[in-house]
Amino acid sequence: MKHLTSLSKFVIFILILGIFACTSNTRELTIDDPDGELSETRAPVSFEVQLNNALLSAGENGSLGILDDPGSGDDNMAPVQLYETAGDGNSEIVMLMPEQKKGSSTFRLEISETSFEEVMTASRDPESGQIHIKENGKEILQYNYETVYEEDVIRFAEAKEEQYTRTKEDTFVTVSRYAVPRSDYIHPLYGLEGEMLTRDWPEGGHPHHRGIFWAWPEVDFGSEQGDIYALQRVFARPTDGVQLTSGPVFAQIVAENLWMWEDSLPIVREHSVIRVYRATPESRAIDLTLKFTALKDSITIATRRTDSYGGLNLRMQTPDEQDISYHTDEAGSEPLRAWSDFNGHFYGAKSKTGLMVLQHSKNPDYPGKWVEYPDLAWVQPTFPTPNTRYSLSKEEPLILRYRLIVYKGDKPGDSISRKRWDAYHHKVAPDYSFIQELN
Repeated sequence: MKHLTSLSKFVIFILILGIFACTSNTRELTIDDPDGELSETRAPVSFEVQLNNALLSAGENGSLGILDDPGSGDDNMAPVQLYETAGDGNSEIVMLMPEQKKGSSTFRLEISETSFEEVMTASRDPESGQIHIKENGKEILQYNYETVYEEDVIRFAEAKEEQYTRTKEDTFVTVSRYAVPRSDYIHPLYGLEGEMLTRDWPEGGHPHHRGIFWAWPEVDFGSEQGDIYALQRVFARPTDGVQLTSGPVFAQIVAENLWMWEDSLPIVREHSVIRVYRATPESRAIDLTLKFTALKDSITIATRRTDSYGGLNLRMQTPDEQDISYHTDEAGSEPLRAWSDFNGHFYGAKSKTGLMVLQHSKNPDYPGKWVEYPDLAWVQPTFPTPNTRYSLSKEEPLILRYRLIVYKGDKPGDSISRKRWDAYHHKVAPDYSFIQELN
């Protein structure tokens, strides 16, 4: 959270970057959305405000909401989630933008008579140690913080029995040296109809592919080279440093891992932030924020041979009518947008499902080059720039940001895709800052 230096700035109102105003006296939020990117996409938005005691208490109790018509009552109130309260009296609140007409909208913070349900939950399984995010008790994703072995891989669910079973094509014998137990990745990720979107330990090849993971095939430590992508010589291992957040608007995982050279020497500290927002009828936003800090000197990361794959990786189930597309604006465009779109008819869903990846322009070497393998159910915005190696630092960590959009239906036109990217870059879009350290 960004902290203002003087509370006197809140005497009449807070005006941040010309985008919104909020005061503890009027309790109003005015959001400028001239092109409709926030309202049309129902995007998450975040505000730094000073709350009076009553509003602060409501936020802590889960009964803080907003209304566009103060007289319309609790039935029309949308939940607001209190995320952080700083020592200077400032608080960060997060909500999904209500579906309004584009332009300027004013909302009023109100206290609901009853608390909003904590529909978004993050919890850790006491037996496996894996972390689950659910909405209203329905699984959205699993973050595999602890080691997953091949016999524990989650595969297709039988629709009637609702338990995971292997299909005939899954009963292969693994002979590859890349078939190594793994951790620190997302699988399964589910669509809005409960369909499984990601794949782990795929049959017939690439057994090291593992759902949604962030890894590089070339990790140089001095004169030695490891491969955290294909699980050779260097591995991400949990430290048990975890923070979980649940609430009416989003659930969040903050997890710490250490990159262990030869599984014994820590060389990089990694913090992964996975924030999942409640779904709208059409889509769900998931924000990934990844931080890497060197613990040793002379550590660099690169794509394979510095000219192909490495970075954020998404290995998907293979749907019917698979359609993968990529978009990057021409160099010099303002703004310069970059996204991918994976669409198809996944097993178990009545309609098509899509998964967009939005690159954030704050990422070093933005925009990352898209590497295309049309025959694979696989998407990647690569990092770093081709023909380069990125040096990890002890003082200035590498931070990478991405937004995933899970949606129902056919691939959208460029107009809505642009608005989703613009909403991710709007000045009121949430931006995890890593100010709070894990205990």
